Amino acid sequence: MAGLLSLHCVASLKKSGSLIHFRSAALGVHMRHYSSKKAPSSSSSEYLHQSVVPSMHYQKSLPRLPIPKLEDTIRRYLAAQKPLLDDEQFRTTEKLAQDFQNGAGKQLNEELVAQDKNNKHTSYISAPWFDMYLSARDSVVLNFNPFMSFNPDPKTEYNDQLLRATNMVCSAVRFMKTLRAGLLEPEVFHLNPVKSDTDSFKNFIRWVPSSLSWYGAYMVNAYPLDMSQYFRLFNSTRIPKHGRDELFTDEKGRHLLVMRKGNMYVFDIIDRDGNLVKPAEIQSHLKYILSDSTPAPAFPLSVLTSENRDVWAGLRDKLIGAGNAEDLRVVDSALFCLCLDDESMRDHIHISHNMLHGNGCNRWYDKSFSLIVTKDGQAAINFEHSWGDGVAVLRFQNEVFKDTTEKPLVHPGSAAAAVDSASAVRRLQFKLNKELENGIQKAKENIDSAVSKLTIDAMEFKRGGKEQLKKNRLSPDAIAQLAFQMGFLRQYGQTVATYESCSTAAFKHGRTETIRPATVQTKKCSHAFVQQPGKHSVAELNTVAWPCNSQGFDRHLFAMRYLAASKGQALPSLYTDPAYAAINHNILSTSTLTSPAVSLGGFAPVVPDGFGVGYGVHDNWIGCNVSSYPARNVHEFLQCVHKSLEDIFTVLDGKPLS
Repeated sequence: MAGLLSLHCVASLKKSGSLIHFRSAALGVHMRHYSSKKAPSSSSSEYLHQSVVPSMHYQKSLPRLPIPKLEDTIRRYLAAQKPLLDDEQFRTTEKLAQDFQNGAGKQLNEELVAQDKNNKHTSYISAPWFDMYLSARDSVVLNFNPFMSFNPDPKTEYNDQLLRATNMVCSAVRFMKTLRAGLLEPEVFHLNPVKSDTDSFKNFIRWVPSSLSWYGAYMVNAYPLDMSQYFRLFNSTRIPKHGRDELFTDEKGRHLLVMRKGNMYVFDIIDRDGNLVKPAEIQSHLKYILSDSTPAPAFPLSVLTSENRDVWAGLRDKLIGAGNAEDLRVVDSALFCLCLDDESMRDHIHISHNMLHGNGCNRWYDKSFSLIVTKDGQAAINFEHSWGDGVAVLRFQNEVFKDTTEKPLVHPGSAAAAVDSASAVRRLQFKLNKELENGIQKAKENIDSAVSKLTIDAMEFKRGGKEQLKKNRLSPDAIAQLAFQMGFLRQYGQTVATYESCSTAAFKHGRTETIRPATVQTKKCSHAFVQQPGKHSVAELNTVAWPCNSQGFDRHLFAMRYLAASKGQALPSLYTDPAYAAINHNILSTSTLTSPAVSLGGFAPVVPDGFGVGYGVHDNWIGCNVSSYPARNVHEFLQCVHKSLEDIFTVLDGKPLS
């Protein structure tokens, strides 16, 4: 499930019977241009900005996530199965799907709709999705937590580890304070920003009652997004429990958790009055930690957060029994985790491995997010996925990057405050017994074994990108997805289940939905390019490379399956069909992201024989950051994707394929 970054923000809203699709690239750009009132100078160090419109102004009036019609879900499901099955397999699956639609599925859907009507405060997918994540027993490392790395600060002297870490901590606190004060600009997707992203509109909409505000935004083609996940960004941790984990949040926590060499430190970054501690003091405390000569612990406790969740739950109980309850509470209630790595990064591949998993010793993977800053100032966010999706994390990352690069609070040559950091900073020291030491040792062996199997490679295609594709009236995302289909066909000779993550954040408590890029059309197109390039004219190949436009069915089927299981019912035969298992065995798991703040993002494959494909279509180039386990050859796959993009752009140039 690590591929569920949900950064490809596609929210479907009914409008005149059609569907509007929102892309994350636009989200990342539009949300960076604020025309809200600036905070007064007296509080300039406390807030990022002061929005005219309250942060949660639209939350009450957000539309509810619609449950699709059962017949539409079945039709879409069968359309997605068609390219993956032979004729006989498809006939079997078709009959099971129709039987489901007319029988057990009809009953389950009616119950789901009735349940949804009784829970108008949320969405039909919210509780099952939380449960799916929190009940999973696999390690969060590689299986769930993704990463997004920051671009370097354009001013190179600000990429010093101490300087950058200090500025990012300060900006993170400013974001948190702006959010909690209700002053953070609401998350809105602007289809026509000239009308909606203006002072005049904001001054109007602020007076529209919250229960009606969404409709006012809708009238000017603006679509507010759900922000219910945002409160979990800070002071939050996933707590391991037997069978099902819990999410813990304590907004009273004023301290930062810092990790270095596997040692854990805490100090306050918010004072007793709720204000940001002076940046020079934060700098002093971080400088003290970076110069601390305490050796790395022989048994780094943090590696336990990489364990199987039931194993970790058992060891946590033993930790508490050994007298560590108070210090664990300190860890759990920290605003977030700052990981200071002593290593410098060699290249993008090294960055990906370090930010996605590291060695397990200098991370607390259960924190809602960890900010990682390496010795040479490379920075990234690694986040736990159960509490929320990429939309919230991306907004935070965009804001922190903007704030640290435009309004840094400490500078090269800034003197750290003359404070007693030795008294302000506390190194946590846990009481361990032999059983706990053995558990830590075993956890270290397990993570070492797991990450040793992961290969990551990257590719940049420089011949063209978004601009040229849009001139040809082609969807940049559809072309990237087509290249993945063609690349896999070229390498392995088949079409396989493909997952493209998307977000339903335009609805109240929306989470994610799945786009299925492997269609009958993309299969036909891939075969034409890969296996019969000489048999088709340029015009024919250009025509067949059309954007696929699928609508979701996965969450609806998931919710009905969850409902049947929760009632103790036997699963309907649709769910026991091997074809259902196969389409949910996503060999190609993909997620896209472009943002001025983000250099690259990545995640592990969601199945042992899969690829984890992070990609971005930029104005004049296309980039991919892809992971695999030994069952697949990631280097060869990227060569095949590159060749596929070459062929597509050759056709777009009006030239024949050789």
